[in-house]
Amino acid sequence: MSKIIKQKGNSIDFSTPIVMGILNLTSDSFYDGGKYLTEENIIKQCIKIEKLGAKIIDIGACSSRPGSKPVSQQEELKRLIPAIKLVRKYTKNLLISVDTFRSEVAIACVENGADMINDISAGENDKKMFNTIIKLNIPYIMMHMKGNPLTMQNKPNYNNVMSELKEFFNTKIKNLNNKGFNKIIIDPGFGFGKTIDNNYTILKNLIQFKEFNLPILIGASRKSMIYNILNKKAETSLNGTSIINTIGLLNGANILRVHDVEEAMECIKITNTLK
Repeated sequence: MSKIIKQKGNSIDFSTPIVMGILNLTSDSFYDGGKYLTEENIIKQCIKIEKLGAKIIDIGACSSRPGSKPVSQQEELKRLIPAIKLVRKYTKNLLISVDTFRSEVAIACVENGADMINDISAGENDKKMFNTIIKLNIPYIMMHMKGNPLTMQNKPNYNNVMSELKEFFNTKIKNLNNKGFNKIIIDPGFGFGKTIDNNYTILKNLIQFKEFNLPILIGASRKSMIYNILNKKAETSLNGTSIINTIGLLNGANILRVHDVEEAMECIKITNTLK
């Protein structure tokens, strides 16, 4: 896998898979909502994420769990900017990704030290996002989502989930490529407008997305696609998460977006040894 050049002349190396650690600044996220609302806890978590081996920290301030409503742009920025500054101050090498679908939030966060944008809507929720990313010239994670967080799990339906996702990404990638932009990472969006069967079909066929010759991110950490079939809860789904991450790595994943960095790093070490 090729490298994606980010701002300031540095690069992200995908010759081996990497881990993206999650930092949720929300009170209502499905797993760790409310844990990282204080400056002290944010500092501890970002230091821990870097120490355990993650290359990227993904900071989100607007919950996208099923059924959630977005916070205001003002509130999102109020949470994000101080956290970005803390991560920049207390870590040495972490790349900072911001989980937002708003172009104005993306601009403000990059101005304050963010390195990349993780957009769950792939530009659907803010039509200014693509042009903004092109101007910022930073890596852009585009995720597939059917509907929006409030409605996405209301009986999602596909004729062929893999064909529809590939068509979606093909259109989006061509749009950006035609404007001279190629710093793209794709995320199939486990749990975002998908049934359990849809999620496992995508996981099984993840390698098909390699036809785009772009890095693939998967984010299944402690999600319902794991705990529902195990009759567990998010809090007891770490082992299931490691299984999904291992399958994802064997099927071509380049980035694991996780709550548990140490275990994800172990999945990478073992699959690298196997390969």
